[in-house]
Amino acid sequence: MIIKRVDEADDRIGDFIHEEFVQYGEQNDVVLNYDEFCFVAEDDDGKITGVITGRAYYNEVHIGDLIVGRECRGEGLGRMLVSAVEDAYKGKGYEKITLTTFGFQAPEFYKKLGYEVEFIREDNDPKLRKFFMAKSL
Repeated sequence: MIIKRVDEADDRIGDFIHEEFVQYGEQNDVVLNYDEFCFVAEDDDGKITGVITGRAYYNEVHIGDLIVGRECRGEGLGRMLVSAVEDAYKGKGYEKITLTTFGFQAPEFYKKLGYEVEFIREDNDPKLRKFFMAKSL
């Protein structure tokens, strides 16, 4: 048996993960309900100005990354991307949306959108405090 880091795409990895998640969920009488997502904002010229990614599984949707281009920050694009995710998953069997963000990133932004802090992992550097947040769907 060898263990190696893999930096290239290999469909076998995704297939393995999906199959094992489904089987383990079924074994424990839990529906996987898995769905990856990526919403992209583009300007009129087709330039990407923002992206939100994540995955939905079991009873929750998890936002992995929200990135808005420097030139578009403060214009409501982040709010629109988060709303796109919320709207896409309402009424589809998911109970909440979860995410993590660091102190220097966007905890106050998410609070304004109705997300509540579930836990804060402290750090010596306040900018690196990690906020675990959630919002009911």
